[in-house]
Amino acid sequence: MIKFSDIKVGDYMLGEFEGKTWQGQVTGLNGDEKQVCLRTDVQEFWFSTDKLHPIPVTDETLTTLNFTKSLNEDGSVKYMKGSFRLVIPKANDFSSIEMWYREDRRHHPDVQYVHQLQNQYHDMTKIHLTTAPM
Repeated sequence: MIKFSDIKVGDYMLGEFEGKTWQGQVTGLNGDEKQVCLRTDVQEFWFSTDKLHPIPVTDETLTTLNFTKSLNEDGSVKYMKGSFRLVIPKANDFSSIEMWYREDRRHHPDVQYVHQLQNQYHDMTKIHLTTAPM
């Protein structure tokens, strides 16, 4: 389950209803009832946090978020979007991430899911991380 306080408008999540799962972007938050509105490819739906699931950070999700990938000589992989950099120790090993934007460097932040990456990205760049090209 995702903590309501970790969710921000613009985050990407999975919402579950009657056994079906939709991927969507958070468009609204209802703090009184701890509900989250997701805009999916069908329409907007309200979900309680127990019906929300995070999207893991993977090579595929970073590509969807328009990061470009570069393989380093030491076997590590660098993902870039503008001046923002994210480095993993080896291909498909997202257990240990380093990220930086200009002089702001973060070693091993707790980033396992796309919404956590989006929130770190926003905190560092003041820009929302979306699938739209820069």
